[in-house]
Amino acid sequence: MEDFFQGYKGKALEVLKKYNVRVWGKAVIETSRGEFKGTVLPRSENDDDQHIVLKIETGYNIGIDIVTIKRMKETGYFKATYKIPEKEFPVTPNLPKVKLLGTGGTIASRLDYRTGAVIPAFSPGELYGAVPELADICNLTTEKLFAVFSENMGPEQYKALAIAIGKEIENGIDGIIIGHGTDTLSHTAAALTFMVQNSPVPIILVGSQRSSDRPSSDAALNLMHATTAAGHSDIAEVMVCMFGPTSDEYGFLHRGTRVRKMHSSYRSTFRTIGDTPIATVSRKGVVPIKEEYNHRRKDRKVKILPFFEEKVTIVYYYPNMQPDIIDSLVESGYKGIIIAGTGLGHINKPLYPAIERAYKKGVHVFMTVQTLWGFVHMYVYDTGRDLMAKGIIPLENMIPETAYIKLGWVLGQTNDREEVKRLMLKPINDEITQREPYNGYLIYQGGVPEVEAFIRRFRK
Repeated sequence: MEDFFQGYKGKALEVLKKYNVRVWGKAVIETSRGEFKGTVLPRSENDDDQHIVLKIETGYNIGIDIVTIKRMKETGYFKATYKIPEKEFPVTPNLPKVKLLGTGGTIASRLDYRTGAVIPAFSPGELYGAVPELADICNLTTEKLFAVFSENMGPEQYKALAIAIGKEIENGIDGIIIGHGTDTLSHTAAALTFMVQNSPVPIILVGSQRSSDRPSSDAALNLMHATTAAGHSDIAEVMVCMFGPTSDEYGFLHRGTRVRKMHSSYRSTFRTIGDTPIATVSRKGVVPIKEEYNHRRKDRKVKILPFFEEKVTIVYYYPNMQPDIIDSLVESGYKGIIIAGTGLGHINKPLYPAIERAYKKGVHVFMTVQTLWGFVHMYVYDTGRDLMAKGIIPLENMIPETAYIKLGWVLGQTNDREEVKRLMLKPINDEITQREPYNGYLIYQGGVPEVEAFIRRFRK
């Protein structure tokens, strides 16, 4: 027997039965707060019994407190599947060939109404069914490598991606897109920058902050921007493609080693740290911001270096940190530690003996700054000089997460102390820069008169 009240229980279930309104039924609900029209959605099995969830005409979901309901009426019924059928992508002569490698994430996901969670359920082939405009940009083929949330991406996936990218380049692809969840997208971008070097074609990582069933979803536009960059851009690097401003005007292409997610929900969440994005991208094309970048080539030469040592970690320093934190990592067999230190690269004196013990046991310890922007300067104060004497190596302006990824990649190839140091301090692609440009650090503080005047020019 079909369940017409999926997920509803207790008092909410009683209200639905009282007015004979089913899940997926079109309903008019009169409440003490006004009248609402929409489709009754299933409830998560873990939710309360005090609300009825309605998808209104705008596409958003609202919860209606059953205490406020005066009457309900079902005006129609259609059980939605929320599945986009796969379509064969049309082939258009003279358009570039682009390969989409799917890993999961919100750009290839749907809402699971049983749990209320976003799950990676769309196969990459369904993306054409959702975004037919892609056919005007390139000849797209897809392959689903993984179906995982981005927090479950790791060295195994990094290496598999690098190898898959190498094969696609060898087979003559014009550009590569990687659909990826946003939470650890920058980690994967850094890993691929180190593992896939001297690529002749663009490699674009793309995600979305909001799932495809939401009216404010950025999935479609990000995909169009990513395919444009992959197929038509002259910039042959590992890049992250996401919203530029909060509007739909254009996207940014961020260099894979200098990008970071900086807001939990904004669509324009990604920022290039300590520098400018490498380019802007719209459906009209790519406009470089930086003058220097690796250009697209016609050859198929690429270096694939799929190495990673998993016993590497980041330690975020905080006041009163105890030495047993460092000792426990050493005892657990960790071979490398990235410290995100305070100020110019500092930690407290109680940690000094633990750092010395780690160094004597062959652990590689490097210093970054938790400020994110700016350089490590360990020569300024005695603290920094003492730490360097105990074996800590400063990493200039490398972002802590990028440093973690690079150290894992380096230790996957060698454990020789001098060679590890050499490779960590040798830039592959701007993970260390000579200086921070004047516009590489811009954080606007709301409430400041001149900033508010600037904002009013764009936010009406």
